[in-house]
Formats: sequence, structure tokens, C-alpha cells
Amino acid sequence: QVPLVDSGGGLAQPGGSLRLSCATSPSVFTAYAMGWYRQRPGEQREYVASMSADGTPHYSDSVEGRFTITRDSAKNTIYLEMNELKLEDTAVYYCKADRGIDWFWGSGAQVTVST
Repeated sequence: QVPLVDSGGGLAQPGGSLRLSCATSPSVFTAYAMGWYRQRPGEQREYVASMSADGTPHYSDSVEGRFTITRDSAKNTIYLEMNELKLEDTAVYYCKADRGIDWFWGSGAQVTVST
């Protein structure tokens, strides 16, 4: 089992910010596209953001302009900087490593946006 270690998240007010991290092994970091998904209670998991092997970021329409995905190659870690948080951003956020023929999920990190 390839480890994907999700961390970060927590509680924020609307308009606030949080950051998620996902650390993995060097072999996964270099061979897989890395990204973030989220799952709200009672709903299916949905795509949030990802970064191609060449470093190109991609975002869902719902987070474009508010969330930023970055990576630190020295730490084999990707980050999701979440700004201008909304109540509907509340979900469990999962890191995913994907190369098409196989993929791996992190254990998830809770993000709660509440007044």
C-alpha cells in the first residue's frame, strides 16, 4: 500500500482560509498526477483540483480563483491552499495519486466552514 498522508484542514469561518497537505513517496510523486477530491455528507466524491506531471494546475469551476494547488518536489508534497471559503466547501478532502492504470487515495482531512 502506497502511503498518501493527508494533513491540515480544520475549522474556518466563511471567507477564511485553510491549507491541506499530502505527502507521499518520491516514486509516487514523480510518476503520478496528484490531486484533491472532496466528499460532502450524503454525496459522491467530487473533483476539486489536480496538478499534471509538468506542473500545470487544473481546478473545478466551484473552486477556480479561490483554491490553489502547489507542490514541493523537495518534500514530495502537494498542497491545497483554500481561500474565500464558503459554507458549501465543508467536506472531507482526499488526496489522490493517479496514473491511469492505478491510483491511490489518502485517508482524508475534514474541512468545516461554519459561522
